Amino acid sequence: MSVRLALRQRQVQRKLFLAACVMISLVLVFLFYRFDEFTAIATIPLQVMPWQAWLAIAVTIAAFLGNALTPLPPDIVFLGAAAVLFLSGVLDEKTALAGFSNSGMITVGVLYIVVTGLQQTGALQWVSQQVLGMPKTPSRALVRLMLPVMGASAFLNNTPVVAMFIPVVNDWCRKLRFSPSKLMIPLSYAAIFGGLCSLIGTSTNLVVNGLLIEATQDAGLKIFDIAWVGVPCALAGFLFLFFTQNWLLPDRQAILSNTDDIRQYTIEMKVPPGSPLKGKTVEKAGLRHLPDLYLVEIQRGMQVISAVGSQEVLQAEDQLSFVGVIDSVLDLQRIRGLEPATDQVTKLESPRTERCLIEAVVSNTCPVLGQTIRESQFRTRYNAVVVAAARNGDRLTNKIGDIRLRSGDTLLLETADSFIRDRRISRDFYLISTVPNSEPMRYERSRWALILTVLMVLLAAVGWLTMLQAATLAAVGMVVFGCCSPSQAIRGIDWSVLLVIAAALALGQALEVSGAAVAIANGFIRLAGSNPFWVLVAVYAITTILTEIITNNAAAALIFPIALAIANQLDVSYLPFVIAIMVAASASFATPIGYQTNLMVYGPGGYKFSDFMRVGIPLNLLYGLITVLITPFVYPF
Repeated sequence: MSVRLALRQRQVQRKLFLAACVMISLVLVFLFYRFDEFTAIATIPLQVMPWQAWLAIAVTIAAFLGNALTPLPPDIVFLGAAAVLFLSGVLDEKTALAGFSNSGMITVGVLYIVVTGLQQTGALQWVSQQVLGMPKTPSRALVRLMLPVMGASAFLNNTPVVAMFIPVVNDWCRKLRFSPSKLMIPLSYAAIFGGLCSLIGTSTNLVVNGLLIEATQDAGLKIFDIAWVGVPCALAGFLFLFFTQNWLLPDRQAILSNTDDIRQYTIEMKVPPGSPLKGKTVEKAGLRHLPDLYLVEIQRGMQVISAVGSQEVLQAEDQLSFVGVIDSVLDLQRIRGLEPATDQVTKLESPRTERCLIEAVVSNTCPVLGQTIRESQFRTRYNAVVVAAARNGDRLTNKIGDIRLRSGDTLLLETADSFIRDRRISRDFYLISTVPNSEPMRYERSRWALILTVLMVLLAAVGWLTMLQAATLAAVGMVVFGCCSPSQAIRGIDWSVLLVIAAALALGQALEVSGAAVAIANGFIRLAGSNPFWVLVAVYAITTILTEIITNNAAAALIFPIALAIANQLDVSYLPFVIAIMVAASASFATPIGYQTNLMVYGPGGYKFSDFMRVGIPLNLLYGLITVLITPFVYPF
């Protein structure tokens, strides 16, 4: 019944969304056709817009509806829309492919490599443990996440801030048993909130300030001039998300629930001498909060501690026995200060940085059936070490080396990638598969990963390098200094997100080169008449709309000269319009394509296109209201 109700609610939401889009389109068409005099200053009046402009508008609307109402992947929808515009001649070859060489898109791709280096060295674990903590409720988690992100984004470019936090939030949500969809949108929005509190917080602020200096020969804005408007907006946005999270943010659950029958592995780890976990309690060591993982016992010399309390203090040479699912076993392998209890791992031929974890199911023709793992000389025979084992959901009480192998046993092996190639047609195992992202951590390189990341942020913040140059320097450094391997760096890139960005930029280019964007912008601003306040409202509104469909910097560059000309025509100060453009072009909440941090969280949060509209449209309206009310008082006309 609940599934049927959910489907019915989803159908109703889709119908309401479609009806709203149709109504908005009809209203816009009516306004532009009914009030002919308001379009007099348009570069290309709507009545005589060429067919290319109308087609660009139609394809853009179709792409939005396709993302909101169909199950098609967003990269397919946007690439298809871009293909239509290219084949129809609206976009020439160079313009259609310009998005694939766009610096913003490439910056996102390069940052994935930087994040991979941070992940593989364990440098992000400190952020999760020390900054985010272990809150008990989603509301507290929202506060613990948003406040530090807002603070960091005020002084750092928000793209790398979001890139660094995405994997941290993913792991954090799994440990807390919270849905990532409850925190990924707040992560992106918090970066946007903070970015509007200083001139260097976003690239859009710097672009608009550069246009201002070039057009007026003034010194430009000071670093905190925008804070008079940005800080109230940030506080309002934070409170809005805090009080509406339960009914506006989606709650996307994993396919497997906690009650599903999932494979339980038995794994043994030890605390080596000199481990940073020595002297810490089980809870402080982070061994109490791994989901679906249970610390069965601790063997300390001849003593066996079977009822392990959270305040039990770990000692050197402790051997810890766990039972849990594969994801938590991977988390266990990544905890600094723990290592596999067996010494066989150090005897493998391949370097540890070139190994991974592989699942293999023992067949009924395996020559070591009935033997213990130790008796079978498993490492010598297969050049692989058994680090965990599972048997049809039954708990294995023996030590790993004492487990007698049976047909159907699932073994978790640490070995080289070549194991799959060598054993794919072997009759010893039914099934062999690689566990994704299971390469051993490179903790000894964590210092280099942190140094490179801090250097990237500082070089971009002070303006010595562009964000792309700084990110490229850090990404190359991650590979050169061994923070991640070249293959890991390539696998870490989310290519579908990059395709969406490139195709979305092509749609924006189509609206711009066809004249549709200029015509719509001029029409909206003309509706305001000669009243400076209503002109300010119109400038903010059209900048927001264009930001959601042709990206922030393009919208700001398009509207700035129009707003400056109108300010001169009305003989009023241009500063209110400059502030409004900065806020409107950066405050992109209603679509995932308007701002690259929204696109970055789109996949990890498991979102649909309509999720951003449900949360973002009210937030856009709130930001617009605060901006147009405060700006004239701080910067009078």
